[in-house]
Amino acid sequence: MKDKRIDRRNFLKTIGATGLGSVLGSARLKAEPVDSNTCAKPKRAEVPELPKRKLGKTGVEVPVLALGGDFNFVDEQIRLHEALDWGINYWDTAHFYGRGNSERGIGKFLAKDPETRKKLFIATKASGAKNEDEIEERLQMSLERMHTDYIDLYYGVHMLDDPERLTDELRQWAENAKKRKVIRLFGVSTHKNMAECLAAVAKLDWIDAVMTSYNFRLMQDDKMQGAIDACHKAGTGLIAMKVQGHGQTAHWVDPRCDVETEEDKKLVEHFLKRGFTKGQAKIKVVLQDERFSSACVAMDDVTIMASNVAAVLDKTKLSQADFELFKEYAQETCSGYCAGCASICESAVADAPRISEVMRYLMYYNSYGRKVEAKELFAQIPSHVRNKLPRLDYSRAEDRCPQHLPISKLMAEAVDKLA
Repeated sequence: MKDKRIDRRNFLKTIGATGLGSVLGSARLKAEPVDSNTCAKPKRAEVPELPKRKLGKTGVEVPVLALGGDFNFVDEQIRLHEALDWGINYWDTAHFYGRGNSERGIGKFLAKDPETRKKLFIATKASGAKNEDEIEERLQMSLERMHTDYIDLYYGVHMLDDPERLTDELRQWAENAKKRKVIRLFGVSTHKNMAECLAAVAKLDWIDAVMTSYNFRLMQDDKMQGAIDACHKAGTGLIAMKVQGHGQTAHWVDPRCDVETEEDKKLVEHFLKRGFTKGQAKIKVVLQDERFSSACVAMDDVTIMASNVAAVLDKTKLSQADFELFKEYAQETCSGYCAGCASICESAVADAPRISEVMRYLMYYNSYGRKVEAKELFAQIPSHVRNKLPRLDYSRAEDRCPQHLPISKLMAEAVDKLA
């Protein structure tokens, strides 16, 4: 290969329009097969540095693309090497990701190459912690697992669904952790009752950042937009997750092959003419909202990683027509997507059977291909709740659902697949 550089525009167009394999073949030097557990780094063409944005009022700058770390990095060290090769040095993980092997894998990586820690922005979450003692316990375990003295962004509440969890005791813990220099920034994550949680976060100046579900579907919700705007005006850093907007009823995983309906075909063909894949366009529509500092995306392989990098490097702005098409697509396919507004549906069913939670696990099973994890999470729901799920009347919840989800059908499918 004579020239290892890739022109940014040609890089994007080749990936978006003619296929990822060809650009990767020309962009990378051929190398011998590499064991995923070794530290050997496959060589790649030089790619421009990822754009950065300030994280709210913190003054800290973060790359606009983060590596979603819900993987077993212990056995997939190559994925971390690939991320760095593509300039993705913002790694997002959590206490329970990969049954703990996400954090352990990062620790394995840093143990072999400690100097890399200076280049990374690491975020992790206190999964399942119910109080400040458990948050501290999980933090210490995360530090130990990842062989680091500090976390750049620590989500002390993972999956916030009730603003009442944001107590003065939590504030005191966060301030103390910063004084001890075990965390740099404190945040919370939410993908259930997001609008209510974001509105509450915006009123609390001790929360530096919030990670929330956000995609072309959720941006159509006025209440969600108001809450996001409140956070932005308050200087709270915003990180987007679930940016692809996959639903419960989709049965595909690879965003390069997600044409199942006429609506899909219309969207795919439109954006291919613009030079993007459907997945790239979904990332671009989120990041064109400059209230958000970064998009956190799970990347299953190097081709998807390269495609995502290409999307954020390209400076082409989506047009009003592009936004209108996304709006139309969101409306036409809304019955396959749970927007996480759990307070609406669960208040309509006696004993609040965790409808939103079950929907999320079904999404993991159907759309993410994470079948084992989906079953394990479903099994953590108390048995007396799981057992009554098939017998409940969901008609009132269906009447109230803004997305018009066939909740009865989806709950039956979840029980059949996850139980």
